[in-house]
Amino acid sequence: MHVAVLGAGTMGHGIAQVSAMAGHDVTMRDIESEYVQNGLDAIEENLRGGVERDKVTEAEMAATLDRLTGTTSLGDAVADADLVVEAVPEDMELKQETMREVEGFADDDAVLATNTSSLSVTEILSALEHPERGIGMHFFNPVHIMALVEVVVAEQTDDGTLDLAHEFVDDIDKTAVEVRDSPGFASSRLGVALGVEAMRMVQEGVASPEDVDAAMELGYNHPMGPVELGDVVGLDVRLGILEYLREELGERFRPPQILKRKVRAGKLGKKTGEGFYVWEDGEKVGVSEDVMDQ
Repeated sequence: MHVAVLGAGTMGHGIAQVSAMAGHDVTMRDIESEYVQNGLDAIEENLRGGVERDKVTEAEMAATLDRLTGTTSLGDAVADADLVVEAVPEDMELKQETMREVEGFADDDAVLATNTSSLSVTEILSALEHPERGIGMHFFNPVHIMALVEVVVAEQTDDGTLDLAHEFVDDIDKTAVEVRDSPGFASSRLGVALGVEAMRMVQEGVASPEDVDAAMELGYNHPMGPVELGDVVGLDVRLGILEYLREELGERFRPPQILKRKVRAGKLGKKTGEGFYVWEDGEKVGVSEDVMDQ
């Protein structure tokens, strides 16, 4: 199968990596050559880390890299693709515009997937002349480690499209959960509900971020606590999802003030070096002072 991945950022290069590791020919496209190269470099770095941990052989790494091509040309990326996965930023207009452009270049029988974490797949696909070949495929970060792909069935999705999506998820050795298109799907809706309540508890002084996280890690066997997870995902991303879910589902998803203040201050979590925690070289090293002052 030829897979085109649109976007070379964190999610895009992760999807490209697992697709190539599964034996598919992959073209990864972004709007600037620098972004494409950064994505290819990140894939190679991930693979080298796998070799060092004896998770990947040198031969597997070389074969995976051989199957990967980078480009800034949308036409070249999708022209012969069997599956196109867009992984552009979470913006409805941008995703719809991307889908419209893809449809102009892609083969008539290509499946067009959107990697949105919460936006309406049905609305995204409404930009297509043939939306029946569209579907949601929600991957999780880091893609090369996380086992889940949420397959989101839009109102327009036909059975053939759904079948190919499941086949692809099986091919890349992931597990699919199938959900009907609804705000937040299953994973984002449940995950954000837990995360927002954890933030409210910190805001109200119920417990520190460390203790809230430890309660879920040790008491419920979560691999990462909800406050830390918010930092890792990005507090701006969390805020955007909450605002969307509040609009669609009501006040129980109202973003807490502590989250709004963090985002306004540019303290977005791991990617900026500070959120609820302080981060150095990608590692958590302490709690943010303004959280301690709550």
